[in-house]
Amino acid sequence: MEQYSIRLDGIFQGLADPTRRAVLRRLSRGPASVSELAAPFAISLPSFMKHIRALENCGWIVTRKQGRVRTCAMQRKALADADAWLSEQRALWEARLDRLDNWLESEE
Repeated sequence: MEQYSIRLDGIFQGLADPTRRAVLRRLSRGPASVSELAAPFAISLPSFMKHIRALENCGWIVTRKQGRVRTCAMQRKALADADAWLSEQRALWEARLDRLDNWLESEE
């Protein structure tokens, strides 16, 4: 259970920054080079690479270097893990709200 929790912490930490979310949004359309991903941002390449490393460390992306070009691709497993956790939470809260609704109706 602890390993699952640590993995989820990293997954959501990857989503915590708007630059990283924008990178993931772009990668959802397919792989891209680091220079292509960095182009829309007004930050230095070393600063941008910190975001790439953060996404790679928490499992959102994988990178591959071919010659001088580093290409990034999205890992769908992180999205599936986040979706599974959110679905669990949604079901939990819907059940609680249903019980509250039933209780309120019985009190009327």
